[in-house]
Formats: sequence, structure tokens, C-alpha cells
Amino acid sequence: MSTPVIGVLALQGDVREHLIALAAADAVARPVRRPEELAEVDGLVIPGGESTTISKLAVLFGVMEPLRARVREGLPVYGTCAGMIMLADKILDPRSGQETVGGIDMIVRRNAFGRQNESFEAAVAVAGVPGDPVEGVFIRAPWVESVGASVEVLAEHDGHIVAVRQGNALATSFHPELTGDHRVHSLFVDMVRADGTAESL
Repeated sequence: MSTPVIGVLALQGDVREHLIALAAADAVARPVRRPEELAEVDGLVIPGGESTTISKLAVLFGVMEPLRARVREGLPVYGTCAGMIMLADKILDPRSGQETVGGIDMIVRRNAFGRQNESFEAAVAVAGVPGDPVEGVFIRAPWVESVGASVEVLAEHDGHIVAVRQGNALATSFHPELTGDHRVHSLFVDMVRADGTAESL
């Protein structure tokens, strides 16, 4: 079976935790900051952090347009928290100058579950993840206001959409990389393998 090479966009946010989770899910994980590094991966994780900062740094490092192009071409991509915002086609309340990669036909609301001091954990049943619900860590988390017809809703919490998938793009409001439970990352690794472009190492 092929071992996919999966990058983590390493501009800001919880990069190290994603690298560890991906390795635990049987992928080769490496940080990605520049277009030439992006070109070498079979899939990409956009981590949590501050979506406006990630957006501005992606432009500064010259990786925003190549990333948009690869996502349009079908690159498997997974965004957590701020990464979910980055994958949204539309942000309900964007900061000035904030850009997104796009790729999922959804509208998201930033900081929808509250500020930093209102962070919480909750059990979330995620479609496609076997076994018990995953422990969702919500930190200044967004939620999805609405989705297009081609988007599959994978999970909700308190009546709000918190996990979605559209084709090769996956996004969660919460941070599975902070819990030691790697099942969501395993789901993404399986998506990358199923894409058929990963080469055996």
C-alpha cells in the first residue's frame, strides 16, 4: 500500500501537532511553506491558528495562488478551525484584506463559538470515523452557516455544522490533533490514498 506524503501548511498555528498526528496515521508528514514544497506533497493540512494571519503569510510566501490552483485540480486538503475558514468559498464576517483558498461550497462564521476564554471540549460523532465519537476541542472555533448541494455534512454540535466534506476537501471546526485520537487524520490519509496520486515509498 502506498504511503502518502502529506504536508502541513507551516506558516502559523499548531503545525507540530498535525505532523505528529499524520505520522501516527501512517503518512509521511512534512512542513510546507513555499510553492516548491507544496508541489512535492500528495495532500495538505491547513492547521488551526489565526485565519487572517495565515492568509496574509500565504500571500507573502507566494503559496496562496499555487495552493488555490492545486485545490482546484483536486489536491486532497484538510482544514481544522482556521483551516476550515481558509477552505470556505465565503466568510460571513471577514477581516479587512482576508483571503481564502476556497474549495468547499460553504459559508463560515469566524469565532462563532466564542472567544478564547470560551473554549470547550465536546464529544462529536463524525460520519466516516468508526467507533465512539471523537473528542472535539473547540478554540475560538468557527461554524458553518450554510453549505451547497455538493457538500456532505459529517458532524454537528449544538445545532451547528462543525465538519464537512466536498470531494477531496475535508474541514472541521475543532482540533483533533490536540487529543491523541488520530481517527480523523486517518480518514484524511485514506482520502489521500484513494485519490490515487500518492506514490509508494
